Amino acid sequence: MHIIIEEHQYPIKALGKTLDGISDLRDVNGMVSVNYVGYYYNPTLKDCVFILPKVLMEDVEGEELIFGHCKPEDIVNLERQDQLTQEEYDFIYELSVWIYRAICVYRDSKVDNTIVRQQNAPQMGRGRLHQCNTFLDILLALQKFNRENQNFFFFVLRNIHSGYNKINWAKTINKSMAVIQNKQPIYLNPINKKRQINFDEELLVIFFSILRYIHDKYGFPVQINVNFPLITAEKFKTYLDGMGEVRLMQIKYKYFSDKALYLWELCHAFFAHSKDINVEIDNKEYLLVRNFNIVFEAIIDELVGDKELPADLKDQGDGKRVDHMYTYKNLTNNKEEKKIYYIGDSKYYKRGHKIGKESVYKQFTYARNVIQWNLDLFNDGDKKEQNDHFRLRDDITEGYNVIPNFFISAQQKTLKAEDDIKLTDNKKQNFLSRQFDNRLFDRDTFLIAHYDVNFLFVVALYGRNEQGEKNVWKEKVRNMFRKEIQHMLNSKFDFYAMTAKEGVSAVEYIQDHFQQLLGKVYTPYDDRGAQKFYSLALDNGEQFAGENATILSQLKDSFYVVPCKIGDDPKTLLPEVTPFVEGMQVPSSFLTMHYLERYLDKTILVGCYHDEAHLNWILGKNDKGTLIYNIRVGKEREGGQIKAHLDKMVVSFVVLYEYGHEHENKYRVFHVHHHAFIKKDRMSKTLYPSESKGNYFCYVFDEEVTLGNLDVHRLISQKRIDDREYVDGAPIFMTGKELIKFRK
Repeated sequence: MHIIIEEHQYPIKALGKTLDGISDLRDVNGMVSVNYVGYYYNPTLKDCVFILPKVLMEDVEGEELIFGHCKPEDIVNLERQDQLTQEEYDFIYELSVWIYRAICVYRDSKVDNTIVRQQNAPQMGRGRLHQCNTFLDILLALQKFNRENQNFFFFVLRNIHSGYNKINWAKTINKSMAVIQNKQPIYLNPINKKRQINFDEELLVIFFSILRYIHDKYGFPVQINVNFPLITAEKFKTYLDGMGEVRLMQIKYKYFSDKALYLWELCHAFFAHSKDINVEIDNKEYLLVRNFNIVFEAIIDELVGDKELPADLKDQGDGKRVDHMYTYKNLTNNKEEKKIYYIGDSKYYKRGHKIGKESVYKQFTYARNVIQWNLDLFNDGDKKEQNDHFRLRDDITEGYNVIPNFFISAQQKTLKAEDDIKLTDNKKQNFLSRQFDNRLFDRDTFLIAHYDVNFLFVVALYGRNEQGEKNVWKEKVRNMFRKEIQHMLNSKFDFYAMTAKEGVSAVEYIQDHFQQLLGKVYTPYDDRGAQKFYSLALDNGEQFAGENATILSQLKDSFYVVPCKIGDDPKTLLPEVTPFVEGMQVPSSFLTMHYLERYLDKTILVGCYHDEAHLNWILGKNDKGTLIYNIRVGKEREGGQIKAHLDKMVVSFVVLYEYGHEHENKYRVFHVHHHAFIKKDRMSKTLYPSESKGNYFCYVFDEEVTLGNLDVHRLISQKRIDDREYVDGAPIFMTGKELIKFRK
């Protein structure tokens, strides 16, 4: 067996004829490298060549070494080298099998078959022969024998079972008593043919037990069409430890047919790792894959990623393609249904290779593109599609949920397939990008965690191709990623949970202190009825200590604030509060007083709201979080107005009462900042509580005010008398001079 390491620069003399028949070699200044990984039979050497991944190499004082002490060119001929320990030698044999299996699974998945080169796998039987030097050859030969010799198995079975139910009359008459009935002898205990030890059956039991083992261990597809009681898993371990070879030697001379002898050789080779069985070969035999980084990416994506994602999320609009993405529980809330996008990038490097700046920048760009995709979806996307996704941006705080990013690098620090994915041992375990400091919940703040995964373990898991086993590992790893990133955030930020105190409007406070709280506050938690909870994240760096102390001091005047690590439930930490209702009328003594005498020539609108949901929408529970009032446009609609007339009017104040409750004389007054025209399709995206049936003319307010004590009930009653065509609820436009008549 010969070993070549992917992309290593070999002196031409060191290789000799090892790579005869392989094209696409890189030849530079007398040095040769190959960009393939896989299996290749060299007919010149009459031996197999394995091209193994570059992750086995590491730079040691400027020199590329395998296992930290071997030059790749010194172990090209595995049988003649003397530098590898037995453990390292066995590791290479096992890795070669798993690489072969992984390439087979990748080929069958049809992800990108253009990088796979294949022609004829090893064949055992008649024809041109070579010495089999790998355990892989033996496994493939066992599979082939099973596929091509079903008739042989059934022939043996038929011979084994023939005559078992026939009575041996000679022995029955000689050795048992008969009962005479109606002059006829009746034998109560007839003697059947005795079953003898059948060595053909034992050989088949051993053979099919081996097949079951290589299916369970390596994932090779096998078909077992017989119902022999196979060797149990526990007993088979003793066969692997030497009992198998011993038992086969005991029954070696019980077989005479060519097929039975050949099957015995195969089974013995499996247990003894024999190197002297004959294998048929073709001059052009190989299973190779170019650019193994693509296969490694497919392996990680199969074991970690999601397949059912919108195409635009992975294949992004700027031409970039995300390696791995999935949705899982978000970092800020432990609810299963509260999910977030996890974005990953697999790194297929030599051992110890550091993540470059370009890779980090590219990863942050992936996350920015995902945020923009999400914004576009909820601003202009289809409502059905919106229901299948979660909004990243919070309209109240204008904060963004934290998107977890991660790198996964292959490493092989031990010679075993250990399930030991963990944060990398490199000094740089995480990366941070931000536009503004101390703003975790900002759309331009991103973090990346860097993990190492045992290369042999993930290749073997992928090669076995057992869906249940992969799903268990996927859930385990996703949960671990989440916890590790939460731990990283908790180490960099101090997290608090807060809820508004009695009589305090959280929305108004956040709007009034918007610049101070932007990027620091988010609403990840479930509400307790109408009580809302907020998460506050403050960078714990010393340079932010003064700023953070000021923010906390001011917040505690209006909010209950307690430490609450990211992901913890604040309901157990904060008191239950009767929240301030956003639609609750503020006492007039707290409102700015505007005297109508100053606005005699100004236009004032008297309008209605339909119910509490409509009022809450007016008071900020809309997609923009602004104070806004809408009136219908179009004379064909009940109470509708002509847009051209509305454009000409400059409305200074809007007086609002509840439709059907004008007799209660309860109303609210708002100062108009500007107006806007909103079309039907845009209106439906503003979270308007009723179905949008047309276009609307809207007035945007800057604050709630008072115009003194007005008699709205008398005003509307008078309108009904003066205007017989007036429709209840329709907007009433009047000047300050006209409105002052209804002041009490």
